[in-house]
Amino acid sequence: MKDLKVVSAASGLFAFLLATACCWLPFLAVAVGGAAGLTTFSTRLEKYSSILFLVAFGFVGYSFWLFFQKRKKAKNLSKSVVLQSVITCPACGFSKTETMPTDACQFFYECENCKKMLRPKPGDCCVFCSFGSVKCPPIQAGNACC
Repeated sequence: MKDLKVVSAASGLFAFLLATACCWLPFLAVAVGGAAGLTTFSTRLEKYSSILFLVAFGFVGYSFWLFFQKRKKAKNLSKSVVLQSVITCPACGFSKTETMPTDACQFFYECENCKKMLRPKPGDCCVFCSFGSVKCPPIQAGNACC
């Protein structure tokens, strides 16, 4: 989700800069020292401003499409995520059905039978990935875990 926000923000910023180049480029030329070539370039860009605005709106539309397309896919994936997992203690073999958290990883779990504190195995992100019958919700959805 973070990558999507970055792509949306970057394409929106690029679209804004592209569409307004005929306005800010002369000010940049004056600030840099009045480069005549840069000013001439920006005045030539002015006749293409309508095309640049269309391209800019295309980038903004693309970022909206990306954002809502990903949210739609995430919503569909959340319907197929299983939240119940049978966690089995490796020390005593006791099993219990637990509801997995969807917004965080569970790093510790105390067995109700032998009171042993379970921690994830090396390479696993949480106790459900190590000792549960079902992997945690982020892994099921195809995302990286905590």
